[in-house]
Amino acid sequence: MSTKQQISSPNAPAAIGPYSQAIRAGSMIFCSGQIPLDPKTMQVVGNDVATQTRQVLKNIKAVLDAAGARADQIVKTTVFLKNMGDFAAFNEVYQGFFNDEGVSVAPARSTVEVSELPKSVLVEIESIVAF
Repeated sequence: MSTKQQISSPNAPAAIGPYSQAIRAGSMIFCSGQIPLDPKTMQVVGNDVATQTRQVLKNIKAVLDAAGARADQIVKTTVFLKNMGDFAAFNEVYQGFFNDEGVSVAPARSTVEVSELPKSVLVEIESIVAF
């Protein structure tokens, strides 16, 4: 059985519940869902899905940096959208993030619409990283 290591970054929002920002288990990192909180103020950033998605991806990158990982090592994301009508705007920002990070093959992904997210945000993304 592999040992678990907690990963946290002051450059990503602190957990708002009893969970870790991420856990390393062997050669895998499991990142908790990130929502669009400013890590310094813990306030929601933006009121549209594009702005919120940018902040979520910035938060994910901060957690990856703390783990010594990169965006091209993300193998799977799960995306929770408050409104599937925001899918195109979300997708544009999401694709741009991976392009900007030099990722040639986007990770596997599931996207689902949910009725509510913490702090009434529009998007949450969790990710799995493989080394």
